[in-house]
Amino acid sequence: MKISIVRPQISHAQDISTICATGWKQTVQGKLSERYQKQNIQFWYSFDRISSDIHKGIYSHVALVNNNVVGTIGGGTTATNVGEIFVLYVDETYRYSGIGKQLLEAFSNEQRNIGVVEQWVSVQEGNKYGIPFYEARGFLYQEKKTTILETGEKQVSLRYKRKI
Repeated sequence: MKISIVRPQISHAQDISTICATGWKQTVQGKLSERYQKQNIQFWYSFDRISSDIHKGIYSHVALVNNNVVGTIGGGTTATNVGEIFVLYVDETYRYSGIGKQLLEAFSNEQRNIGVVEQWVSVQEGNKYGIPFYEARGFLYQEKKTTILETGEKQVSLRYKRKI
């Protein structure tokens, strides 16, 4: 399987939307209501939002297999020399094949090139995919963050960081 890590194009937006929405739903299944899940997906993972975020450079890389989008990563800087991963999802058919690692490496190299030395990520509490992935790559748990959503539900994120 040949994996290519490239810059996303608007033509990739629908696939990015599907991969992100599916992956995010898997991380919050049984934790957040269907109502909130639909609202969040419409806000963050709509075609228009993803297209806009591609133009802004928030989605920085996609993984392609046979010219099909199978994963994506994005983020930015949150302070001087501090970067954050906002999104990293891989199509479940392609998980555990090194794609997430390659996306993270490409993103981290880009962040290093602009002076980032500390990288952060938030992971949904109980995320059986994200937590071991990030811990295996040197991210260390820092804190638990609880957010009360507009639906009254509590969303619990775990904050991790590493030096890059």
